[in-house]
Amino acid sequence: MPLIHIIFAIILLAASFASYKTGKLTAGGAVMGGAVAGLIYLGTGFTGIAMLAAFFVLATTATSHKKSQKRRLDKNDHQEKRDARQVLANGGLPALLGLLAYIFPVNALLATILMAAAFAAATADTLSSELGTVYGRRFYNIITFKPEEKGRDGAVSLEGLLIGIAGSAIMAAIYAVSSHWDSILIYIIIAGTIGNLADSVLGAALERKGLMNNNEVNFLNTFIAVATCCLLMYL
Repeated sequence: MPLIHIIFAIILLAASFASYKTGKLTAGGAVMGGAVAGLIYLGTGFTGIAMLAAFFVLATTATSHKKSQKRRLDKNDHQEKRDARQVLANGGLPALLGLLAYIFPVNALLATILMAAAFAAATADTLSSELGTVYGRRFYNIITFKPEEKGRDGAVSLEGLLIGIAGSAIMAAIYAVSSHWDSILIYIIIAGTIGNLADSVLGAALERKGLMNNNEVNFLNTFIAVATCCLLMYL
């Protein structure tokens, strides 16, 4: 095994253990996170790992930010410690793309682009939810456009939307730095934003009624972003 792979494996084990010890992930979440990271690395190398690391840092920071204020919202449950299901909801599709890129290396670039779209959506959703709840001024139901109580599923604000777009742009920039500064960057931002908006629609239409849970909505968020990116690239 190449030395670089051994070094990465050691760092990954240390990072997974540290995430568990610091309370960012449960034991199951740490194991699942390590598996997701390993598959991403196998297929897309350090570009994919940079996206995963950026998402993890941004998500944990945003979740921790003004947590006491967010805990006062009865309609939203802000948990800092993520379990295996939550890790899989956000990272399952990128992990699958990493595995496919490893099996079919000729498609590694495409897998990296789609992975960036998935992480763009996951990041946009997390940041717009966690920070939009704090900094948003007016909230509206994304389906009816009527004023809505902040913190409820499907309640959106202009501030939250802009923060989410910034999150998508970060993932697009990571792709661009490692590959090319071209129109794909815009596609990733658009895909991430559409995935984020779809997440809110699903939240208002289905999650609020108990027909879907948050993990299912988060997975569909990344799936819709990947599908959107494919359409933008090939239509």
